[in-house]
Amino acid sequence: MKQGFKSGFVAIVGRPNVGKSTLMNQVIGQKIAIMSDKPQTTRNKIHGVYTTEDMQIVFLDTPGIHKPFSKLGDFMVKAAQSALEEVEAVLFLTDVTEELGGGDRYIIERLKNVDTPVFLVLNKIDKVHPEALLPLIEQYRKLYDFTEIVPVSALHGNNVNALLEQVGKYLPEGPMYYPADQVTDHPEQFVCAELIREKILLKTREEVPHSIAVEIESMSVGENGVVNIGAVIYVERDSQKGIIIGKSGSLLKEIGQLARFDIERLLGSKTFLELWVKVKKDWRNRESVLKSLGFRND
Repeated sequence: MKQGFKSGFVAIVGRPNVGKSTLMNQVIGQKIAIMSDKPQTTRNKIHGVYTTEDMQIVFLDTPGIHKPFSKLGDFMVKAAQSALEEVEAVLFLTDVTEELGGGDRYIIERLKNVDTPVFLVLNKIDKVHPEALLPLIEQYRKLYDFTEIVPVSALHGNNVNALLEQVGKYLPEGPMYYPADQVTDHPEQFVCAELIREKILLKTREEVPHSIAVEIESMSVGENGVVNIGAVIYVERDSQKGIIIGKSGSLLKEIGQLARFDIERLLGSKTFLELWVKVKKDWRNRESVLKSLGFRND
């Protein structure tokens, strides 16, 4: 490890849907956080690891901070809040195609209790004229004294390297927490479950997304090198089970095909994926179920 090597933890916060997972995937160079145009896609703090010769940044992609309506919502907000207390810097990500709103103000109020440097990261700059940014920056500046202000396009990678360089300036000298080639601290099962959930979000209508959870029940490698995965999709009502299975099982089959494609890229090997759908009534408000699915407040 190089002398003067720097390292630290950086939280990415922002309203649901501003591109937090997109930014982290762009930085890491592969998909580890799922993306969807539906709010509250990220439910756990996802750790992404970015390593160069000079530094290692461990990113926490937090659930969108919002006013919670269920025990799962409570868990998500607590996860985001706790992330702010354990990091070297905070990236507050905003969407420049939308006006500064109540959700942004709500987060800024929470940031006022944070002692660490807070960056204002203006995302989706590829969608607006550069001159439109200045009045927006002024609005944000009036509400909070940001350490740095960096415009980026998370999707296309514009200015993302400049953002990483800026973050590096605020990191202390420290150890390499993870091996240089590791990109996440989540086990493969977790990422596989998330990739399946992403495909359900992509393919289902409004009433289904928030009420699904995915659990990998089995994962093994056969003699032929094929990875065999058995996964259960939990829903809250029988009607949702019917929607996800689809006519003659057509939607479940499509979800499986799309997920398998991403899982094979992640694992680098052929995969056999089997999916089941089960009803767990009102699971988002049942603490024992939340714990069994990996939602813990520690």
